[in-house]
Amino acid sequence: MPSPQAVTSGPELHSPKEPVEPQTPARGTRRASSGDAWPSLGTFWWAFSRTSQRASGRTPEEELGLLRRSSRRFLLQSLRRAPDASPAAHPCQDTTAPGHSSEVPSTVMDGVSQQSPTGMGPEELETEAGRSVADLIAERQLLAAFKQLQRLEARLAAEKASHTFEQDPTGFARRAMDLCLHYDGLAAEIAAVVQETLGPDGVDAATLAELAQVVRAEEEAHPTPPADGDFLGTPRRWRGHWEDAVRRSAQRRVQQAGAGEAPRAAHGASGLARLLAELGGLIRRDLQKVQLEVQPAYAAAGFPAWEAYLRAYHSAAAQRLLELARHARGCEQLYTLLDWAANVYGSPNFLGAPDLTLSTEPLPALLAPEVWARLESDYASLLETKIVSCFDRILQEEQSRWAAAKAPDILQGRYHTPLSIDVHMLVAEHVKAAGAISAELEATTSRICARALGLFVPRFEKAFLESEAVNAPHLGANINACEELRTCLLARFPGTFVELEKPLVAATCIFQKRLLQGLQCDVQPLFRTLCTKIWLTQDTLQPLMDKVVAFTRHLEHVAPPLGQETLQEVHRYVVREYLAQALRPRERFQGDERKAGSQKMGLDAQAISNTFQGLGSEATWLGQAIPCVADILGETYKDDIQLHLEKLIRSYPDIRQDHVLAILTLRRLGRRRNRRLLQHAQDLLKAAATADGSGTSGRRVLFEEIEVSTSVDMLITCI
Repeated sequence: MPSPQAVTSGPELHSPKEPVEPQTPARGTRRASSGDAWPSLGTFWWAFSRTSQRASGRTPEEELGLLRRSSRRFLLQSLRRAPDASPAAHPCQDTTAPGHSSEVPSTVMDGVSQQSPTGMGPEELETEAGRSVADLIAERQLLAAFKQLQRLEARLAAEKASHTFEQDPTGFARRAMDLCLHYDGLAAEIAAVVQETLGPDGVDAATLAELAQVVRAEEEAHPTPPADGDFLGTPRRWRGHWEDAVRRSAQRRVQQAGAGEAPRAAHGASGLARLLAELGGLIRRDLQKVQLEVQPAYAAAGFPAWEAYLRAYHSAAAQRLLELARHARGCEQLYTLLDWAANVYGSPNFLGAPDLTLSTEPLPALLAPEVWARLESDYASLLETKIVSCFDRILQEEQSRWAAAKAPDILQGRYHTPLSIDVHMLVAEHVKAAGAISAELEATTSRICARALGLFVPRFEKAFLESEAVNAPHLGANINACEELRTCLLARFPGTFVELEKPLVAATCIFQKRLLQGLQCDVQPLFRTLCTKIWLTQDTLQPLMDKVVAFTRHLEHVAPPLGQETLQEVHRYVVREYLAQALRPRERFQGDERKAGSQKMGLDAQAISNTFQGLGSEATWLGQAIPCVADILGETYKDDIQLHLEKLIRSYPDIRQDHVLAILTLRRLGRRRNRRLLQHAQDLLKAAATADGSGTSGRRVLFEEIEVSTSVDMLITCI
């Protein structure tokens, strides 16, 4: 908004009774007393230049040049209108809209002025104390100056109505210009008062109250434009002029915050945060002063100063924030801007006192919705890149720990890796920060974190399995980390992270399989000695079980659901491999060896069951498999073999006919009995398949994973 221009007095006007004599007054001189003929141009120049300098901030030399240019232009326009003597088209008529100030004309023409043949007498421009209107304005006796101008305006209107100026339209123009100049000078002084109100020295309450009275008095004196369009009596719109001055004052002061540092010089979020803190402090101090000091002074005259200042500072802050947003670079700076707007400026306690509330209801948004949406979108785009880089750093830290060949820590009885804590802190930090801005940004950030984590899990899994750190402790630590991420993230963000369950469960299963593969590679050779003639005389099972027990010690440091699940898998693996060796024997037993083998299988079954029961395995359903096979092999009463076979089929519905055939081959029964038992087994298997058609016992798989080959003995048994 342009500042008010300088104003000076117009041509010196005299009473119609006095002769007109050209004069050349000395610039800068003032009247000695009321007895002098007329205040010189120097008087008006001194008074109005002082006023205009305060309002516009120009130097005296700049003001003088402006006044001279304005004076020439005004006089030329006045003289051109002299033939028609139409004051309604007078250039001094205030037709500018509120909020727009025009240049104030001056009568100073190279330091020389001529008197009007028809003008105001000296008594018309002075008060009873001998002070001119310019002096009253300069001394900020605003109400007295306005009343004097109002009297002069009424007298000029009366003389116009009495056709006094029919023969001298130029004289009327000069007197009207003089009146306009004084009105403009008073308006400029109003702007100067507003400009100084929040300055370091401030303005006393009496001056502010008088300013409000002058504005109200002008509105009462000029309520509506004259019907004939005459400029005399035209509303000066000083309330709008005052509001414009308040806006300019707020903009000027807001722009001063951080003025010593260019927007691009505030590198990083810390520099921008300091600038915003300074801006917030300035707005807070100014509005507190308005509420506690300025508003009461205006309120005495019924003037709503608080609303005007509040809207002015709100608009100035929005403009400054928009400028800073255009220069913001990086995710941190964008967040600093959004956070200041949402949580600092938008806070109910922004003004520092409970009774001073920066209400947001009557005010527009600090940033337009489309600007706010663009800032959030830019922040989200940069945030996604940042989060991906954060996951890269987490992977690099994990790889450095693997390369150091250091065993994972045991925290609260579990293998621990910082992976889950790092991921939790990363996600929680950014989601919480976004939630402080808006719910929309919080949801967007949650989706970004879930998407980035979903891509990170397969990368982490692949990098670990390709490293040299694949061992039971690290596998257990990674299983725990995946389980913690799955349970905690799904519990905290049930809607956003639901799609993350699938990759985490897949990674957990792969780590469990690699854990079991390590055990299998270690104990698989020991199964080859089972069900051999050496096995009949030696305890070949104990070394195998010792390795199993040693392995299960690692499972004690795995999260209970997964540790128990893995322990049951180990239990099932041992029973399955034992049965596989029994159904595919390297050596055939007959007679007493078969009976001894049956007894040894029973003892091994008891040892396996006791061991896993002591380890805490809950897979009790595995305990009947080996004893049933042992009973079939060692049963002396052949009719009871069918009972053992029925028990085996009912306990393990996944058993197939080739498994039954392999067991009967080991028992070496007669042709008729084998045929009868095979037919009965087929009926039982059909019934079991029908009952298990829904797949409810699908997780209880044992015989299905045991492959048996068709041997000559099996063919003979089948025939």
